[in-house]
Amino acid sequence: MALVSIEPRADRVVMQGVTWDRFESYLAERGDAGPRVTYLEGMLELVSPSRDHETIKKRFAEVVEAYLDHLGIEWEGVGSWLLKRAPAQAGLEPDECYLLGDVTKDRPDLAIEVVWTSGGIDKLEVYRRLGIAEVWFWIEGSVAVYVLDDAGFARRATSACLPGFDFAIVGEMLALASLSAVRRALRTRFG
Repeated sequence: MALVSIEPRADRVVMQGVTWDRFESYLAERGDAGPRVTYLEGMLELVSPSRDHETIKKRFAEVVEAYLDHLGIEWEGVGSWLLKRAPAQAGLEPDECYLLGDVTKDRPDLAIEVVWTSGGIDKLEVYRRLGIAEVWFWIEGSVAVYVLDDAGFARRATSACLPGFDFAIVGEMLALASLSAVRRALRTRFG
C-alpha cells in the first residue's frame, strides 16, 4: 500500500494500490469508529471531518428531515451508512443518506455530501458504481444536485427525489446561531 498524499490539514489521507481485500481488512480492523472512507479501484481515502463540516451536515440533515416530515413521506435517515460493492471496486460512507418510501431497501435513494476540501477520489463515480439515484453536494454555500440516469450523473436544478425542495432554506439555517435555533425555525416554517 503506497501513500499518495497527505493533505496539509491532518484530516485527510489518500493511498493508492490498496486491494479490495485490504480495504475489507481495514474496515474490519476499524469497526464502526474511525475516519470516513471512500474507495475506488485501489484508491483509499480516509477523512476525519471537522467541527464545521459536521455542523453544516447536521443542519442540512435537519432541513431535509423536517421537509420529509412536512410532506408526510415515509423515510429513514441512515447517516454515514457504509455502502460498498466489490464487483464495482467502489465503497464510501456518505455524510448523510436517506431511504424514501420503502425503508427496507439495500441502497439509499438520496445521499448528501458536504465538500469541505477539494481533491481526493471522485465521489460521483463511486456513487454511480453503487447505483445511488441522487446526490446533493453542499459546496461553498450552495447545493449542487446530481441525478443518476442511463448516461451517468447529470446536474439538475431541482431534485428528482424531492422536486419541491427549496435549497435556499439550507443557507438560511446555516446562518442561524445554533442547532436549537434551526429546529425552532423549521418548526415555525413547516409546522
